[in-house]
Amino acid sequence: MPTVTDIDARGTQHCETTTLGLLLRHQGLDLSEPMLFGLGSGLSFIYWDSKNMNFPFLGGRIKPFDLTRNLAGRLRLQLRVQETTSPRKAWDNVTASIDAGHPVGLQLDSYHLDYFGSKVHFGGHVVALYGYDDRSAYLVDTEQQGGAVSISLSSLARARAARGPMTAKHRSFTLIAPATMHAPHGQIIPAITACADAFLDPPIANLGHRGIEKAGGLVRTWLQRTENPQRDLPQAALLMERAGTGGALFRNLYRDFLAECTGLLDSSHLRTGHRLYVEAALLWTEAAALIKEAGEGREARHLAQAGSLMGDLARIEREAMHALRRLESA
Repeated sequence: MPTVTDIDARGTQHCETTTLGLLLRHQGLDLSEPMLFGLGSGLSFIYWDSKNMNFPFLGGRIKPFDLTRNLAGRLRLQLRVQETTSPRKAWDNVTASIDAGHPVGLQLDSYHLDYFGSKVHFGGHVVALYGYDDRSAYLVDTEQQGGAVSISLSSLARARAARGPMTAKHRSFTLIAPATMHAPHGQIIPAITACADAFLDPPIANLGHRGIEKAGGLVRTWLQRTENPQRDLPQAALLMERAGTGGALFRNLYRDFLAECTGLLDSSHLRTGHRLYVEAALLWTEAAALIKEAGEGREARHLAQAGSLMGDLARIEREAMHALRRLESA
């Protein structure tokens, strides 16, 4: 069985950072998951709704794979990405890397992964592949999905071939660290300020702090937005808390990233940002609980409370990002 040896199959909270962590540890660079998320400027917000969607989606991070691109650029890693419309060529790309001793990241639709308990289409899911045989592929996914898992080759092929929102054409990728690595901590300030800039100056009203404020108004109408609130509202809350977000719509991960940074940099702006994200993380978890309650009991008052919390969150996160953006000139 072709397998990459010396794999540290450590499932963590979020799919993309789980995969990046494995690929980088194989290159001799072991960073915490919050540090990977923060150095990739992963935090964001989107309120996403359209006519062809059954229910609105609240997202707490940047687009799938942008985190990988950001991290590779900051750490000066060689990121090799391969895409193709041919399933056979796609599999050849993967096996060539494994046979050469390199684990591979894959972007695919989690709906087709047979070890997933919850069947929801998500074309931006990322896993690491480190081995295969005639019947199965050996992957590392998040801790929630079992960490090191095996999957049938047919299931993996369907997941990689899927088309729809956020999917990629059989995307696979590898990372190679330079012979001399600069200390990753030197990239903390650029990563934080880039994230703050994008959050504070979004191009459309559905993103960043403007998106949170917009969500605060629209969430109050969610009982009228669905024919099945007892299904759709609890599922929205579940996605906020447990769908690879690390809890609190990724705010727990960013809070922990900022906490780690305060041990490396002496900055009052950084400490302010961290304090505010401690508060924001708690409020996002509270908002998710209210949305769940609103769906289960069909009670609009819980949505009104959740909307008020999101208004507070727009202000708190805006204040936090203004403080963090000041790191650039400190």
